[in-house]
Amino acid sequence: MLHVPPQKLKEVLTKEGLITSEKFDNLLNEAKRMNQNIADLLVSGGFITVDYFYDLVANYFGVEKAELSGRKIDESVLRKLSEDLARQKRAIIFAQEPDGVLDAAMEDPSDLEAISFLEKHLKSKIKPYLATADDLNRGFALYSRRIGEDFKKIIEENIHASLQKKAGSVEEAAKEVPIVAIVDGFLSYAASLKASDIHIEILEDEILVRYRIDGVLHEIMRIPKEVHPAIVARIKLLGGLKIDEHQKPQDGRFRYQVGPDLIDVRVAIIPVFYGEKIEMRLLPSAQRPLSLGEVGMLENTIKIIEENIKKTYGMILVCGPTGSGKTTTLYSILNILNRPEVNIVTIEDPIEYDIKYINQTQINPLAGITFASGLRAILRQDPNVIMVGEIRDEETAEIAVHSALTGHLLLSSLHTNDAATAVPRLIDMKIAPFLVAAVLNAIIAQRLVRKICLDCIESYAPNQEVVDFLNKQLKEFNPESTFKIPKFLYRGRGCQSCGNSGYKGRIGIFEVLNVDEEIRKLIIGQDFSLDNLNALARKKGMITMFEDGLQKAATGITTVEEVLRVIRE
Repeated sequence: MLHVPPQKLKEVLTKEGLITSEKFDNLLNEAKRMNQNIADLLVSGGFITVDYFYDLVANYFGVEKAELSGRKIDESVLRKLSEDLARQKRAIIFAQEPDGVLDAAMEDPSDLEAISFLEKHLKSKIKPYLATADDLNRGFALYSRRIGEDFKKIIEENIHASLQKKAGSVEEAAKEVPIVAIVDGFLSYAASLKASDIHIEILEDEILVRYRIDGVLHEIMRIPKEVHPAIVARIKLLGGLKIDEHQKPQDGRFRYQVGPDLIDVRVAIIPVFYGEKIEMRLLPSAQRPLSLGEVGMLENTIKIIEENIKKTYGMILVCGPTGSGKTTTLYSILNILNRPEVNIVTIEDPIEYDIKYINQTQINPLAGITFASGLRAILRQDPNVIMVGEIRDEETAEIAVHSALTGHLLLSSLHTNDAATAVPRLIDMKIAPFLVAAVLNAIIAQRLVRKICLDCIESYAPNQEVVDFLNKQLKEFNPESTFKIPKFLYRGRGCQSCGNSGYKGRIGIFEVLNVDEEIRKLIIGQDFSLDNLNALARKKGMITMFEDGLQKAATGITTVEEVLRVIRE
């Protein structure tokens, strides 16, 4: 986030009663220790919102907020500045005034050097506006439309050039300009679309390229299968994998630069019927851990989590299928716990974000480092908090439970459909019910839903048939629910900014099972069942994921269709 002098922040926030002077000073010392911006800690700590911070910054620098979501951007003006320079200078030219002055939405409107460069480069006076991250993303998304056209043209030209070359070894082909350009094109285009995954799949007579954007797979293009061996070899070279190994799965990673941004790419290659399939997970290397509010937790949910992470022992589990945001939630909790007096050690597969002062270990089966063996080693490191990326087997479950019983707060993830199912899942892993009851503090279950695009959001009145259907679903998920279907719901019409999908970005929907004495008695009792556990949890006030999703749909964050899609998957 943009830097504002700490004393100015302190003056404004204490005057508004948002934080005490002592608490601000403590956070400032913590920010210096962790080499973070104080504003990031204020947001993640829930003292201020991102919107409030941008308002404060705009007032401090005496500039207007760009608020590009409410403006029509003239693309001819936008393209006066190339995308490379726009990303490098973190600036979007969005309008031209009658006197020729160009309006620029800038991440840092106080950067006089950048303003001077833009004025010389564009031969025009620049009027700076404060741009939020969403403003910049909207501008970059408009560039992406042209990138899409250029991308396909570049790929086709390089495929043609590659096929024209005389056949050499696969390794030589992987280093040739056409193949390098094809792989670079896949990565750059995926980054511009904010894709989380690239799938390169070999079919009988062609290669299928698909991107996962906001949780949904989209077919991008099909290309001749003749270039497949060279593309696979190129990606293996980047990921440090064995080029001549085709019969075994391989995992690797590398770092790729797009403009000023670095992206960590996790590579997974497996043999399939017609060759080898490639999956690349794209992870922004500089991304900060999000606050619990930013990942999508509502106030009552955050309160339960904060109460449970104050405990010095026990287990907190985050549950959901692959790709449901479990790791992001775990990192958010770790970021809250990351204090000078706390020793945090993790065992992960893979390490997705590097967090200062947290000791992170990557599993490596070839070196004998598994979740189970790594967890044993961690226990000899005098930890206060342990994070195990995932509990996958009985051995890991047993060590994790005993760790949580012996004075450690243990965080981990588990693959289950909802919060309550984590209990029988642990029992199925040969953990005795009395140990499960003793060790669990809280169970979080979650999914990721797509957010409605704010550039094309509209409200509508659902018809009676839809209302009746939603009420029926609500009673199915929680017979005790008192939630009322609102008179108006929201959706995205589809626009240039969101690629006509009506959605942009994702957020979590959650349910949290708070394990208290009554829940513990049920777990070890004779009448324990999943139905009884769910019924008791709901009776004690647990909000189901469906209800949490409906609350977000009612406030225009997502759509009811999206909530139903992820709940029913």
